[in-house]
Amino acid sequence: MVGNSQRSRIQNQKAGLKLLTKLTLFITLSKLAIVMLFVFLLPNLIERIASKYTDDYLREQKKKVMTIISKNGINYYLQGEESMGSYTMLKEEYISLAPSETAFYPDTIETSERIVESDTLNYRLLTYNFKADNKRYLLEIGKTTATISQYNRPLQKIALWVLIALTLFTLVADLIYTRFLLAPLGKIIKSKLVNRRFPFNDDPHPVITSTSDFRYLDSSLMTLMTQIHEAFEKEREFTANASHELMTPISILQNKIENLLGETEVSDLIQRKLIEMHRTLNRLKKIVNSLLLISRIDNEQFSRSEVVSLKVLLEDVMDDISHRLEEKEIGFRLSLKENITLKNCNRDLLYQLFYNLINNAIKYNKPNGDITIQDSYHAGSFYQIFIEDTGIGIPAEDIPTIFNRFKKSNLSEAGGYGLGLSIVKSIANYHRINVDVSSAVSRGTTFTLVFPKEIIY
Repeated sequence: MVGNSQRSRIQNQKAGLKLLTKLTLFITLSKLAIVMLFVFLLPNLIERIASKYTDDYLREQKKKVMTIISKNGINYYLQGEESMGSYTMLKEEYISLAPSETAFYPDTIETSERIVESDTLNYRLLTYNFKADNKRYLLEIGKTTATISQYNRPLQKIALWVLIALTLFTLVADLIYTRFLLAPLGKIIKSKLVNRRFPFNDDPHPVITSTSDFRYLDSSLMTLMTQIHEAFEKEREFTANASHELMTPISILQNKIENLLGETEVSDLIQRKLIEMHRTLNRLKKIVNSLLLISRIDNEQFSRSEVVSLKVLLEDVMDDISHRLEEKEIGFRLSLKENITLKNCNRDLLYQLFYNLINNAIKYNKPNGDITIQDSYHAGSFYQIFIEDTGIGIPAEDIPTIFNRFKKSNLSEAGGYGLGLSIVKSIANYHRINVDVSSAVSRGTTFTLVFPKEIIY
């Protein structure tokens, strides 16, 4: 299990990858679709191109023939004969000139069969009617369809290779341009969102980009973070000032109540009332002290220069809280496989963190329940400690807000979580520790602490 903050960062990174992956997939699939469509249409396209080229060739040949006839006369071809026919050695091209007894009909280019020296061949045939020396003639110029199609396959191969080369070139160009285009977005995410810890004390510089949308996004994030930081500073200042101001009247009231309790003339009823008032003031004093502690943590007034052995620290916590385990007859098991030492820490704060979590595990546990503390180490990455109990559990709708101050649980009749988990969260954030919670009602709760590799000694 990983903490909420770490999981959010991972999800954000996955979301960024998904954006680039989607664009890459779209570009690749669109190019592939174009290639497949072209391959499917290529034979027909080549055939049409070859046919169009052949038709143009036949028309050019007709023009040449008619030009010669207009200059030299029809006898240039007929040479005294009534008609004339000619073909190449392989019968690939065919020309015929003969008198026409039929009425004129439109010139055509079509595929038709002709018999040449007992061979029946298919020709792409142009037929043309014209008049020369007051006689009607029919000109036929043809080219075998086999000759036309013999270049189709080589042309298809050339066209296919050219298409593949162009597709690969444009694909690489598109991917490079896409990465270049999204580079400012990556910088914005990295500088404004990834590994940014609240409150935002640093002053990030604007990302330089020519894309107005990215500039707007970057400036909006910077403005939003500034507003959040200012609001947090005001809240933190108010909490600190209010807590300090409250401590004086609370102490005065406590002293007065204690003095009244020492008076012999006070009746039993008044004494009971005074004792109740004293308890209320004690609870109020604890709340104020907790608020002061949170304020001091948020203001980074604690040093982080100590080296702490987690195993020794947990054993100290258990020594101080063991009497509570005995009172509720709760079983306890501390099973740490690793002897992890933390650096750049504050031992007292970490003690308070574990004390609050284990105290809650006892407070909200069932009679004869169990508490287990175990760990898991991912070398070179992070270290985890799991604090599991078999208590009443936390409703799913409460889990997202259990670290909020004074949050109460629907199942808790003992006054809710108060400020204990808020203190835990503040201490964890101060040490860059992620806290994750999983729970099932009536089955128990597991708090997972994820220690980053930066503080592992």
